[in-house]
Amino acid sequence: MNVFLELLAREASAVEFEGPVLQARAAGADSATLEELEQAKVAALRVRAMLRRRAKREAELSALFDTASDLAGLRDLDAVLKAIVRRARRLLGTDIAYMTLNDAERGDTFMRVTDGSISPHFRRVRLAMGAGLGGLVAQTGTPYNTADYFADARFRHTMTIDEAVKEEGLVAILGVPLRLGAQVIGVLFAANRSARPFAQEEVALLISLAAHAAVAIDTARLLEETRAALTELSQANKVISAHSEAIERAADAHDRMTGLVLRGGGVEDVAAVVTEVLGGSLTVLDDEGRPLVGDTGDLDAGVFDAAQSSRALGRTVRRGDAYVASVDVGAAALCTLVLRTGGDVSDTDQRILERAALVTALLLLFRRSVAEAEGRVRGELLDDLVFRPEVAGLSDRARRLGVDLESPHVLVVARHQGGRERAAFWASSQATLAHGLASARGDEVVLLLPGDRPGVTARRVAADFGLSLGRPATAGAAVSGGPAGVAAAYREAHRCAGALLALGRAGDGASAEELGFVGLLIGERHEVPAFLDSALGPVLDYDARRGSALVRTLETYFACGGSLSRTAEALHIHVNTVTQRLDRVSRLLGPGWQEPDRALEIQLALRLHRLRTHMPGS
Repeated sequence: MNVFLELLAREASAVEFEGPVLQARAAGADSATLEELEQAKVAALRVRAMLRRRAKREAELSALFDTASDLAGLRDLDAVLKAIVRRARRLLGTDIAYMTLNDAERGDTFMRVTDGSISPHFRRVRLAMGAGLGGLVAQTGTPYNTADYFADARFRHTMTIDEAVKEEGLVAILGVPLRLGAQVIGVLFAANRSARPFAQEEVALLISLAAHAAVAIDTARLLEETRAALTELSQANKVISAHSEAIERAADAHDRMTGLVLRGGGVEDVAAVVTEVLGGSLTVLDDEGRPLVGDTGDLDAGVFDAAQSSRALGRTVRRGDAYVASVDVGAAALCTLVLRTGGDVSDTDQRILERAALVTALLLLFRRSVAEAEGRVRGELLDDLVFRPEVAGLSDRARRLGVDLESPHVLVVARHQGGRERAAFWASSQATLAHGLASARGDEVVLLLPGDRPGVTARRVAADFGLSLGRPATAGAAVSGGPAGVAAAYREAHRCAGALLALGRAGDGASAEELGFVGLLIGERHEVPAFLDSALGPVLDYDARRGSALVRTLETYFACGGSLSRTAEALHIHVNTVTQRLDRVSRLLGPGWQEPDRALEIQLALRLHRLRTHMPGS
């Protein structure tokens, strides 16, 4: 009997256990001995089968333990599923093992993992629920196996599945469901390329591996959901933090801008807060698109279109790299803020820009209201000085406004064809800045400004006023001699502006003195000496110093129609002498004195000089 123990010890094959019986029979052993050997052989084979089953069970338990260990350290779902499929193939001793998962969206099942597959088509196959052996297991949740797939009629064959199975060369197939509770999520398969029945123990083993695979899939799903939840929570926390920071920035900016308004700050201060909070550069435009802060050098037409859109939509509008917020009152624009940061501006920062535009608009409205109120006071005073000079206390009223009427002032009358409201606002602003007075009456504005140069002041007013209106403005000016002289200066400046328009000089500015004899005619004081000095002064001085007769020669020359010979004959001198005297006149009066306009002034001056020198008592 020891021989059978030796065979069991070295794990001999089943065939080798027939050897001792055959040897005894050949040696002529009796029947009792042969019967005893036969019984010992059968017992040894049963022991051998039991040992092999236990070894197999041990291997299966070891594989299940390894699978459980894989699940405990799950990091990569694909790696775990591949290990399970590989163990199923090895433990069941099949040519191939594979796994399919159900697709709830498409209503079918698809190949997830394979081990031992040689067909690309097989690795990409999809099975309709209920189709093929796998589709039947996925649909019913019941294990199925077949020793010969193509000869088995228990399940529905389809061309697509049969072609894939045939290409892979499969014959015997075992499929068990992957379950999560009552839900079937897929199928685990073991298959051979030759006919083979599957024992119940093999079915049970594959079911155990399928259970581990289902746990792995569910664990991976839970981990993925947890990671996604953590990621979502982290992102939400970042969003909340960023939102909270943005709200704090907006609140800080709002508080600072509100404080500026309460402390009497200006548009420049608001702009400084915006650039400090948001960064970049800021341009603030008034209702006419002129810069109050910054400049318009790099602003194109698109920015002004964006400003119009901003007013219509009531929010910030982006154009290129510029963010534009504009505020209007009624249908009229009031101010526009243009921010450039070189990057994207968040919605919260755009709200800060919109709030800054609103604060700027309020400041401008307040400034305009103050200017209008002060303008009304200054206008009423100027109206009294011009049209009601007899009213008492005019100098005291002016002094309270910071205007000293005893110092030199220039009164300017500016004619225009622009908007009366804009003209009045411009005049009031100019008067306030210059510590003067202003009044608007119909199509003209009247200004009383410090100074003693009426011509220069008139031209400056005409230029600035015309630029503001966008159309020509014509200004006449005169010096006022104290409070009592304002009315007379107004009349002279008014006539001077009218004369400029009559002479076709719209858009120009001048004083009566600068208009020559026309100024003499329209001037309030009719200053003949000043006119004589401007038209003929150098010649009169020359005659007075030298005792020459240049004035008489000029009178005769004009009387003779500009004829040199007739002039010489009338004066009883040689023609060359006349020529020499006229050359002297040219040097004294300058070139062009014989031009029609200049000659007319000189002739008028000669007549006035003769009248003055021949009047009694002259």
